[in-house]
Amino acid sequence: MPKVEIYTDGACSGNPGPGGWGVVLLYQGRRKELSGGEPNTTNQRMELTAALKGLASLKRPCRVTLYSDSAYLVNAFRQRWFDRWQVNGWKTTKGTPVENQDLWQELLRLTERHQVEWVKVKGHADNKENNRCDELARAAIKNGATH
Repeated sequence: MPKVEIYTDGACSGNPGPGGWGVVLLYQGRRKELSGGEPNTTNQRMELTAALKGLASLKRPCRVTLYSDSAYLVNAFRQRWFDRWQVNGWKTTKGTPVENQDLWQELLRLTERHQVEWVKVKGHADNKENNRCDELARAAIKNGATH
């Protein structure tokens, strides 16, 4: 299986408000950048969307190391929160509907195709690629990107 590194980040101006996401894919010395946004969203949705867009862009099954500064995203996969959500009919332990179910379900579908290692990075720190994803996400907000 090809080995790919994916860096992701999401941003929001206001929460909710205009949001953007950014992705950097690295494969055999090649680099691809993706970005987009939505006019009215949340930071969590943009974090999940970035990961989703990165994984969805892969044309065949890959071994992926996915880097994100979102503890929400990384912990959900590392600690398999979604197992309990699914058993509980996509409800939290408090009985409320899991937020962003549509994105979680799509991410779960995509992770069935790939072998994904989830890595938490510190946001706005010294990780060059995470910082680039943040720039892409913020530019998408500024430019009003909606794709």
